[in-house]
Amino acid sequence: MGINKLEVFYHNRHVGTLADDKNKLVAFSYSDEWLDSGFPISPFSLPLEEKVFLPKNYNFDGLFGVFADSLPDAWGRLLIDRMLKRKGVSDISMLERLAIVGESGNGALCYRPNIELQSDIKNKTNMSVDELADACRLIVDENDESNLYEIYRRAGSSGGTRPKVNIEKDGKIWLLKFPSHDDIKEIGTMEYEYMKCAKECGIRTPEFTLFPSKKCKGYFASQRFDKEGNDRKHILTASAILETDYRVPSLSYEMLLKLIGILSVNNVAEIENMYRLMCFNIFSHNQDDHGKNFSFVYEEKKDLWTMTPAYDLTYSNTYYGEQTTTVNGKGKDIAKEDLLIIGRQAGINAKKAKIIIEEIDENIRAHLKEYLKR
Repeated sequence: MGINKLEVFYHNRHVGTLADDKNKLVAFSYSDEWLDSGFPISPFSLPLEEKVFLPKNYNFDGLFGVFADSLPDAWGRLLIDRMLKRKGVSDISMLERLAIVGESGNGALCYRPNIELQSDIKNKTNMSVDELADACRLIVDENDESNLYEIYRRAGSSGGTRPKVNIEKDGKIWLLKFPSHDDIKEIGTMEYEYMKCAKECGIRTPEFTLFPSKKCKGYFASQRFDKEGNDRKHILTASAILETDYRVPSLSYEMLLKLIGILSVNNVAEIENMYRLMCFNIFSHNQDDHGKNFSFVYEEKKDLWTMTPAYDLTYSNTYYGEQTTTVNGKGKDIAKEDLLIIGRQAGINAKKAKIIIEEIDENIRAHLKEYLKR
C-alpha cells in the first residue's frame, strides 16, 4: 500500500497531517487553516500550536489516542484483517489502517487518501437480523467468509469485542450487537435491561431497543450518538484524552470525575452524571469499566466537552476479579463509604451523594436481581 502520510479532516476542514517517524511513531502537525480557526482536537496532548507533535509512548501503537479512537477494536480489526488476508496482505502500518477507515470511522475525523477494500466474492445483501447474527458467528467460530464483505461493509469501524453491525431503521442508524461465543444466549436482553435500569437511575443513555429475533428474545441495539444524519460529532474516549492503555487497569473514578470537571468547566450536571455511572457500575457488577467505555463529545460552539450517553453497560467480569477502574484505591470490596469519599472529593454534597447511592442501589436490586445472582 505504501502510505506514509495522511491528511486529517473535520467536516471537510483540513485539520492537519499525519506522517511516519523513523522511531515507529506517527507525527502530527496542524494545518495553517486549522491554526487560524480550529480547536485542539485532543485537549491535553495536542494544543493548538504550530509544531510537530510526537506521542510520548506506544500505548496506541505509535499513534496519539485521538487518532487511535478512529480505528476499530477487536471485532472491526478482525474483519479488516480477514479482508486483507484474502488479498494476500498480512502486515500494514497504522497510517494504512487509518486510510482504510477513511470517512467511515467513529466520530468526526476523516482521513485521506482513503483505501477501499473491495470483495472478490458476491455476498448476500438483503439479510435478516438472524442471518446477520449467523454470518458473524460463522466468521468468528468457523472461519466461514461467505458473507465477510457484507458484514465488513455494515460493521464500519466498530469498537468493542462483540460482533456488531450498523443497521438503518426509521431514518436512524442503530448499532446492533450479537452474542460472542463467551456470552450467554440472551445477552441482548440483559444489556437491554441494564440500559433501562441505568436510565431509571438518572444516567444519560442513548435511544435503545431490542430487535426481534426468531432464535432468541432479541438483539440489543442503541442509536449511534456520534452521527446524526450528516452531522458528525467529535468524540474521544477517556483513554484517548489521557493517553492511557485501556487494555490494562490504569484509571480511577477520582481521575474520571476530575477529568469531566476540567472538560466541562465544572458543570455540576456532568460531574453528577459521571458519579451516577460510577455507582451504577459498582452495584451492577460491570467490571469492564475501562477507559474506552467512557467518552466525551466536544461542543464547538460552546468550546467545552460533555459526557456522551453511557454504553456497554452489562454484567461483566475481569480475569482478575476486580473493577478495571478503581474507587478510593480499591478494585473490589468497594463499600458505600468509599463512594461517599469519592463524592466529597468531587465536590458533591454529602447528603446528595448519599441519596444518589441509595437510589441507584435500590433500583439495581429491584430491576437487575436475576442477573446479579450469577
